[in-house]
Amino acid sequence: MSSNSIKILTGNAHPALASLIAKRLGVQVAKSTVLKYSNQETSVTIGESVRDEDVFIIQSGCGEINDSLMELLIMINACKTASARRITAVIPCFPYARQDKKDKSRAPISAKLVANMLTVAGANHVITMDLHASQIQGFFNIPVDNLYAEPSTLKYIREKIPDYKNAIIVSPDAGGAKRATAIADRLDSGFAIIHKERKKANEVSRMVLVGDVSGKIAILVDDMADTCGTLGLAAQILMEKGAKSVYAIVTHGILSGKAIQVINDSVLTRVVVTNTIPHDDKKGLCPKIDTIDISTTLAEAIRRTHNGESVSYLFSHVPE
Repeated sequence: MSSNSIKILTGNAHPALASLIAKRLGVQVAKSTVLKYSNQETSVTIGESVRDEDVFIIQSGCGEINDSLMELLIMINACKTASARRITAVIPCFPYARQDKKDKSRAPISAKLVANMLTVAGANHVITMDLHASQIQGFFNIPVDNLYAEPSTLKYIREKIPDYKNAIIVSPDAGGAKRATAIADRLDSGFAIIHKERKKANEVSRMVLVGDVSGKIAILVDDMADTCGTLGLAAQILMEKGAKSVYAIVTHGILSGKAIQVINDSVLTRVVVTNTIPHDDKKGLCPKIDTIDISTTLAEAIRRTHNGESVSYLFSHVPE
């Protein structure tokens, strides 16, 4: 690949991931400065020419999420006004993805607002991973490649979980059933689901397990772990129902609030997250956290996009 035709830029959300991706592609991360003035305004300076270049801006929706989003929008716009040929926003964890529908009156559909903002700023293409709801792709009028962490998850299960052939895949709620069944089918293993019964709003009165986990290794699969309350409770129920051990594999490890304490106090053997969100500081506090590196998948998606090749291979394979 000629290095003068592709530019990798990054904001402050996850520079370590951008470095891994650039290294895999054999290029340097392009020079840019993203900082805040004392009045909290975001200032962006692109340190090298992007005229007529294929620009990929890597910025995850994490940490100070609104700052990360604003940095991304300003960087896209800076590249647009600097005559970049094509601008692709690489957003491993899409911000506001959980606000994707009107589930109560007067609720905003903020994911649609984010989509509009990215398009207006000047993005020509979006690459993201494990969207909370895949219909968010329809909020855009530009192409969106929603990559899956599923191939990397399967690879981890086969290589790192002993006796995985005796595993059962468990979805901690009804929403994740499709994701969990897809993994169970690929592993040729059983599937169970945990159903939350609510007596009053916002009060989970009890969780009911549908499926038999006795004597099996239970693997909880979800797209994001935020405060980890559901995971902790689900693991406890699975152990009570006779599971040998409980693993949790999650794409986006947000791990906010008391998450680390919840994981440490829980019966979970391992909580496996990908590096769509930086979590090295949390790993130091919690020995149960393990990481799946998805930089190879994102780098390959960037390379294929740049060369005009199909990206669908990555939906079922981990690049070597």
